[in-house]
Amino acid sequence: MMDSVTILDKTFVKFIPGEEIDAAIQKVADQINEEYKNDDPVLLVTLNGAIVFAVDLLKRLTIQCRISCVKLSSYSGTQSTNHVKNLIGLTEDLRGKRVIILEDIIDTGRTYKHLVEMLEPTGLKDLRIATMTYKPEAYMLDLPIHYCAFSIPNKFVVGRGLDYDGYGRNLPDIYQLKID
Repeated sequence: MMDSVTILDKTFVKFIPGEEIDAAIQKVADQINEEYKNDDPVLLVTLNGAIVFAVDLLKRLTIQCRISCVKLSSYSGTQSTNHVKNLIGLTEDLRGKRVIILEDIIDTGRTYKHLVEMLEPTGLKDLRIATMTYKPEAYMLDLPIHYCAFSIPNKFVVGRGLDYDGYGRNLPDIYQLKID
């Protein structure tokens, strides 16, 4: 595949090949399959970015589970806006349910914190989070990350669901912003 891509006005270089992503997602699926073998969790997908991770993960899960979606926004271009907007809210009744939030990326943790605060009053049984990518250098919370495919540096990345102004989600590899 391509070693670099141009999206809008920015160039990105290949960072994580698709085969490595597939293997890491399989490891996350194996953990979830083991920990939920006697349960049927609700997988809460954060749209739009986590849809690709969710599909990749779902294909590898052998447990019974349901899926629900919320749509939140916290980015503009390559920068976090420092506040999270609900674009599509929760429609699922989660009382007594085990819930796994599916995220494409966790950087500052603001979206994760927002989701926890949104879900706490629903009466769910427990809450965990699975993410394709995690930026420990940027993370500002003490909330645990339960399942993580990759820890990455605090660089802007696209591909495999991650985007730059809505573009690049369809790339099969993950690319990082090229700094000249």
